[in-house]
Amino acid sequence: MMSQILRLSDGLSVRILEAGAGEPILLIHGVGMRAEAWAPQIAALASDHSVIAVDMPGHGESDPLPEDAKLPAYVAWAARVIEALGCGPVNLAGHSMGALIAAGVAIEHPGLVRRVALLNGVHRRSTEQRQAVLARAAEISRGDMNIEGPLSRWFSADHPEVRRAVAEWLRSVSPSGYATAYAAFAEGDSLYADRMTEIRCPALMLTGDGDANSSPEMAASMARAAPLGQALVIDGHRHMVNLTAPEVVTKALRDWLQREEMTA
Repeated sequence: MMSQILRLSDGLSVRILEAGAGEPILLIHGVGMRAEAWAPQIAALASDHSVIAVDMPGHGESDPLPEDAKLPAYVAWAARVIEALGCGPVNLAGHSMGALIAAGVAIEHPGLVRRVALLNGVHRRSTEQRQAVLARAAEISRGDMNIEGPLSRWFSADHPEVRRAVAEWLRSVSPSGYATAYAAFAEGDSLYADRMTEIRCPALMLTGDGDANSSPEMAASMARAAPLGQALVIDGHRHMVNLTAPEVVTKALRDWLQREEMTA
């Protein structure tokens, strides 16, 4: 697995992890994480694919976007990443905030995407969920970087080693990069919700049955809307399902990568 810096057309630097060779798959992590959050999938899929994982803006070693950036700015950033890689169209998978970005790219830039996978994505939050996430965004913007809340939502008592790794990533993230991304995440669940029907490539919507904020109901709703959508719920897991159930998630991604690219 090789780490390097990619330069975008607008001059921003993006850190990527690359491994393997073959048909490309691009992986985008969620808020507070970094490219290493995809480590199990990178290792497994690199046997027959070119796997590229990116640090999201303001995370890891990637340059930030402006502090007022909203979800469309992250979508445009991801499109520039694909163009800079020069290997499009790509198979595009995103987790959490990365899922919002991936869906936006599939809708706004369909020519750049072969297939799309939305892991633990959010879609049309309830009023109570929206109020809670907006309140958390306001706390983060004021400098409250308490990580115990997300960790308690993302993990059960199982998987202590994974939880420790995720906690370290949360502790090391840039506060400003985290705040900007979280604000975009908090406001982004409905932005493309009415346009899921425009995702006309094979689409996987995957989550854990214990993920209350990226719920099975959300995954099913997105899958019903996308013409070639498929929902998959992993029993016994929460938000960080790609790390707590890596073999199951990797198999689901392999199945997704075998789906025909025909458009609906």
